[in-house]
Amino acid sequence: MKTTTENQVFTLRNLLVLHTEYVNELRKKTPETRGTYERTLREFMRWLHSEKDFQFQEKNIERYKQYLFKKKKLTHTSVVMYLSSVRKFCDYLITRGVLRKNPARGVRGGTPSITHTRKSISGSDLMKFLQAIDRSNEIGYRDFAMVKLMIGCGLSEIELVRADVGDVKIQRKKMELRFQSKGRTEKDSSVILSGEVFDAVKVYMIFRTKAKSSDPLFMSAGNRTRGDRMTSRGIRERINFYFAQAGIKNGEARKITALSLRLTAIKMLAASGASVEEIQKKFRIKKTSTVELYLKEPD
Repeated sequence: MKTTTENQVFTLRNLLVLHTEYVNELRKKTPETRGTYERTLREFMRWLHSEKDFQFQEKNIERYKQYLFKKKKLTHTSVVMYLSSVRKFCDYLITRGVLRKNPARGVRGGTPSITHTRKSISGSDLMKFLQAIDRSNEIGYRDFAMVKLMIGCGLSEIELVRADVGDVKIQRKKMELRFQSKGRTEKDSSVILSGEVFDAVKVYMIFRTKAKSSDPLFMSAGNRTRGDRMTSRGIRERINFYFAQAGIKNGEARKITALSLRLTAIKMLAASGASVEEIQKKFRIKKTSTVELYLKEPD
């Protein structure tokens, strides 16, 4: 395709064709990365339907950013992610010879909020949350094991999603879980499970005795999806379900989320006397300033 200038007008039909080709290219990425890019870029394509003659110029990407803030009312963190997908799309168009430069490079996500967009919960609310998990069947034991791994070991949703049955090793009453962290290509991290986390995973494994080592550790139990690997969205939905069951949301629907469990675990660890560096290591947080921001958040 012949190289064009950034002033060229693109019809919606042209952009839809390019978008389809780009999505096909994304199949080379990991399922998690592909899903994020596809979902966030889909909003950009939806916005383009209201644009009669779109030009890849910085001012137009800036208008899209304002749409995300004002119309969609997304948080700073979300806007950064949505703009990142547009930036990647433009990079692809450059490799195709469609664009000469990336107009999204100069558009930033905006000024971040001083406070975090999610809230931790109190110790009493955490107890209510755990008690709301009905451990009378496989689903309850599965969910309880996932939550305990998040709170007790600092595992994230994506680390739980990627875990296989064979990643759990039990030797001489010692249980170890290997996992693949975000941004990594291999399962080169591990954690020793002890106390309540050990008990929760051990009981759940009773339901997986016939599973292959390559089967997902946490699988969907739905009628149509049983046996499939749980998704990050599925885990969030289960956690939100228990928050609702426990009556914890209380008007904080946008701030009390699955991430609240992680923030709560961080605060509990700090309260027990752990240093910022120890918290940073356990929860695999790159920046010390991020931990400090979490700890400043009010309960």
